[in-house]
Amino acid sequence: MIASRRRLRLLAASGGIVADLVLGEPPLRPHPVSAFGSFMAEVERRLWADDRARGVLHAAVGVAASSAAGGLLRSTAGATYLSVAGRALREAAASVGGALDAGDLSAARLRVPALVGRDPDSLDEAGLVRAVVESVAENTVDAIVAPALAGAVGGAAGALAYRGVNTLDATVGHRNDRYGRYGWASARLDDLANWVPARVTAALVVAVRPAVAKQVWRAVREDAPAHPSPNAGVAEAAFAAALGVELGGATVYAGRVEQRPRLGRGRPPEAADIVAACALSRDVSLALAAGLAVAGALG
Repeated sequence: MIASRRRLRLLAASGGIVADLVLGEPPLRPHPVSAFGSFMAEVERRLWADDRARGVLHAAVGVAASSAAGGLLRSTAGATYLSVAGRALREAAASVGGALDAGDLSAARLRVPALVGRDPDSLDEAGLVRAVVESVAENTVDAIVAPALAGAVGGAAGALAYRGVNTLDATVGHRNDRYGRYGWASARLDDLANWVPARVTAALVVAVRPAVAKQVWRAVREDAPAHPSPNAGVAEAAFAAALGVELGGATVYAGRVEQRPRLGRGRPPEAADIVAACALSRDVSLALAAGLAVAGALG
């Protein structure tokens, strides 16, 4: 019976990915992730202090609340569908790409904050393209692979717990004066939750782009360790090598410049690479859905 439940979770998680590919974001207002963010903002208002212990409590409340919501939903397919946001990711990236194709840098700068937290006013066309490609790579882990794997392993509670962890990191997991201590636990928890999915993502990139497998593994092995994130660097290096581009370089966050390492050994990314990155992310989604479905069917 336990084996049967595991098989059903695998099939349900695959179904959640397919639902996102076909339907996109569910027409719920407020969206459950947005509602969770509002709830955690109230928790932060009551708990915040420049203290790691308070931050640990914040993270614990968030994980407990999100996993409890999954337990109430009791549908792995539904929870995975709510947690996966691959189509929305690709649509946001394509929106920036469309503005660049039209030569409208102002519109592209207005749209890019939906993808990244960088200072859009500091980005020229090349910077916008790099920001989008890097975001598609990183969020293929956060918005597709990780929540689907969490659903496959932990069912509905696992899928929504992962989405809760990722939302906690996005809201308080920042290295600044307010969240350096308070957000520490949320940031480290997100790193832990994404460690395996990031490497599964790299393997899926190899699976869907076998002609450049050697280059992808080389970039992941040699370039990714220099990235400040233990997981984003893996995904970005894999995408860079698969697309034949070089990512990394100076990155501006709220007036603060961070020098990111070189990822990949290709040319600078161009606007057309946004389309290619979105296609790669979609193919990773399809490969993961297929893999989970086959694993579920075969037991």
